[in-house]
Amino acid sequence: MRIFVTGASGWIGSHVVAELLAHGHQVIGLARSDASAERLRAAGAAVVRGDLDEPASLQHGADAADAVVHLANKHDFAHPEVSNAAERAATQAFGDALAGTGKPFLLASGLAIPTATPPLTEGTPSPAHGPDSMRGGSENLALDFVDRGVRTIVARFAPTVHGRHDHGFVAALVAAARASGEVLVAGDGSARWTAVHVDDAAAAVRLGLERAEAGTILHVTAESVRTGDIAAAIGAGLRLPVTATTPDVLAERLGFIGRVFASDTSASSVRTRELMGWTPTGPTLLEDIAAGAYFPVGS
Repeated sequence: MRIFVTGASGWIGSHVVAELLAHGHQVIGLARSDASAERLRAAGAAVVRGDLDEPASLQHGADAADAVVHLANKHDFAHPEVSNAAERAATQAFGDALAGTGKPFLLASGLAIPTATPPLTEGTPSPAHGPDSMRGGSENLALDFVDRGVRTIVARFAPTVHGRHDHGFVAALVAAARASGEVLVAGDGSARWTAVHVDDAAAAVRLGLERAEAGTILHVTAESVRTGDIAAAIGAGLRLPVTATTPDVLAERLGFIGRVFASDTSASSVRTRELMGWTPTGPTLLEDIAAGAYFPVGS
């Protein structure tokens, strides 16, 4: 397949591009800058210049491809309404471009979905509807496109897609710990945090494109880890104390990241593994932390 990928030069996207190319697919990557375009060409991908705020560039990429993987997100935690609006607009643009084609459209979503009865499963619907909801309600919007002749596949990624050079949640927790001199965790640390190695995440995306039927929801997570164990691993690596606090204090000190880290995001990927034949093989999150993925060992 010839596959258009947004976020193609990003953390997850660059690994997805490599995975697709390694399995015989052609890739067209969306690039906002000259540097991103150069990295994509060096990896063996074609390039469409543009960004999420340019619907014409999204239309162009979708028209030139047999499938679309939408990974890009502004991730503006200080102004989530900006990220939500951009995500919804981009999802709508892809739905309009792909309507009636039967082409696969794989949308990146998240597993940080509030639920009264964790763990979250692939059958748990997202409560986010409408432009003002989480991620602009893009997951439910994309699933609506199935009735318009789009092979929508939703990939709910674990909050932490880890590996060397990951700059996401765990990297932020490490930076906050360095700055404050302590590692914070909510309560007794029994909340569960989902994680997956970036190579396994890339494989799940490829398998979803190749095998998933319209309307499939995939859970791209390999494990659920106690937040207390994550805090302890960071504390041991940085030689800093771990301090228990309340979810409110964690949110006050760390903002959006603290609110998410204080919540239970445990999720199952049993159905995803069965449907896709997906078997995560990468190191665990705690193994990556111990091996120095987020700071030099013994620092």
